[in-house]
Amino acid sequence: MTPTDRGLPGVLARSGVRSFTGAQYALLGSGFLVNLISFSVYPYLAVLLRDRMSLGMDQVGVVLGLATFVQFAGGLPGAALAERIGLRRCLVIAMVAQTIGSVGFLAGGTWPAVTVAALFLRSAATALYSPSVRGYMVHGASPDERPRLVSASYATGNVGIAVGPMAGALFIHDPGGMFAAATVLHAAMAIGHAFLPRDRRDDLEVIEPLHRALRGLAVLPFVVTALTIYLHMHFYQYLSSYAEGRVSAVFFGSAMMGYSLVLAVMQPLLARRVERMRYAHAMALGFGGLAVGMIAFTGGGEITIAAGILAIGAGNSVLFLKNVLEALARAKRSPTVVFGHQRLAEGVGAFLSGIVGGGVYRLFETAGNLPGFWLAIAAQCLLLPAIVFVVGRRPRRPVSGPAGPW
Repeated sequence: MTPTDRGLPGVLARSGVRSFTGAQYALLGSGFLVNLISFSVYPYLAVLLRDRMSLGMDQVGVVLGLATFVQFAGGLPGAALAERIGLRRCLVIAMVAQTIGSVGFLAGGTWPAVTVAALFLRSAATALYSPSVRGYMVHGASPDERPRLVSASYATGNVGIAVGPMAGALFIHDPGGMFAAATVLHAAMAIGHAFLPRDRRDDLEVIEPLHRALRGLAVLPFVVTALTIYLHMHFYQYLSSYAEGRVSAVFFGSAMMGYSLVLAVMQPLLARRVERMRYAHAMALGFGGLAVGMIAFTGGGEITIAAGILAIGAGNSVLFLKNVLEALARAKRSPTVVFGHQRLAEGVGAFLSGIVGGGVYRLFETAGNLPGFWLAIAAQCLLLPAIVFVVGRRPRRPVSGPAGPW
């Protein structure tokens, strides 16, 4: 490296030579561990709540639905708080809350009601942690560096999502051991986050009050993100039920792990191309991949289900990343608040999927035509994005005022 190169971090970032800072490496590792811990528990929460509290599955569904809503919708006030009191401070607070939540899960073996309190505390902690950690990752980064940082953050998180259920399976008969390990890891991360360099606020940055958290929202990326998650959750929530009796549990689990690994590998590789891609092209590729995947599921066999999961993984690799980059480019707020906006959009999409998807699935199941469910979702993958894009491209009515040149 020449002396001139040392003074040009932007050039090195664009050429792919620049590495991550120590703090960024720490946050990538933390993001992996947070998702590893969360998804070692998440697949077994329904069973845990049912066994500990003797709840019916309809009651379990309500509890999990509310906890998911807190986790997603809470990202916006969490981001606004991080913008006001600082990213490092919010990361530490979130990790302390996660630690207490893990202790609560551990204590829930003796006092079952504590399990529910712990679930909501960890959901709130995630709502604060997610926009804060992503905001810290891109804090002070140039627009050219953002795709690399965002894709790396998503990639390590997806590896944690892929490995988490496997780790949880090791403790399925000993949840106390899993929660004890989670407590130790969360406590260690809380201490580690306290040693991160303090984030410095731009003197020109305007801090809006909480009731203006939606101010400066990038509308089109928000709507497209909500639509992405709405369609994605049909696959994520209902494919396991559809696959039961059609493929083995081991095959399905391996295929879903492969889905997360596809995202982890493809997003960093595609980051620069996705950044340069027009939004319309990214939407066509992403939603097209989702449509192909949904159609493949109608086959109902191992090959078609695996092919469908691969197609959806490829489509989401483009969509998830492009939605975030487009929101960062269009929004007039700090990156932390933009990530909060995106979390809220994800919550809206997941909520709508739960309301609409369950009813539609049951309709096709009652009719004895479950493959038709996937065709109906595939049709939405093609039609709804086109409608959103056309509406989003409509010219706005000009503001009345003195005439002037275009």
